[in-house]
Amino acid sequence: MASRRLATRMGAGLVVAAALLVLGFEVADRPAPAPAEARIAAALPAPPALAAPASAPADANFVVRRILDIPGPLKMGAYHWDESGAPADGPVVITVDLEAQVLSIFRGGYEIGAAAILYGRDDKPTPLGAFPISQKDARHVSNLYDAPMPYMMRLTNDGVTIHGSDSVAPGYATHGCVAVPVPFAKKLFETAKVGDLVIVTRGKKLQMGEAIVRT
Repeated sequence: MASRRLATRMGAGLVVAAALLVLGFEVADRPAPAPAEARIAAALPAPPALAAPASAPADANFVVRRILDIPGPLKMGAYHWDESGAPADGPVVITVDLEAQVLSIFRGGYEIGAAAILYGRDDKPTPLGAFPISQKDARHVSNLYDAPMPYMMRLTNDGVTIHGSDSVAPGYATHGCVAVPVPFAKKLFETAKVGDLVIVTRGKKLQMGEAIVRT
């Protein structure tokens, strides 16, 4: 599974995606700058090895079982959501690929949503890594810029979030946050829970059946 790229960056063709989320400082969207991550007593016998449960924590091991069939490359401001055929329960993982500028959400290994994103560039880049969602606020307002950040999901205490934006369009960027279209942000907010993992990468490509592991 390769990265799904934006139409504005790829021109034509679709390469399916899996890896990705975006970190950043809590701010509003801004015009993009010029182009420029016990020890146990020895007397006790060792317990028998147990197989890992099917619902193993998403931050330990996550296997891609389905990628959405999205016709054509994603365009800025576009998103897709399709839960048909996906399990109703299961670990949720959100991936963000900064190179492809795409965020995907997987439940039980099935991709159920994907959207084009804005991310931080130049002086406020979006960092790479794996981050659990620590807070959710559907009506959040930035305390730094007094700007609305609807359906905010916090990744770090210093302001890295995923949030909705009406400006997911060419020529815009964030001060480090990952911004997605507001309707998609609402679906994301309703599906993800505090503690679910967000993995932000740059150009990481995965194959079907391959595991996304916490790095």
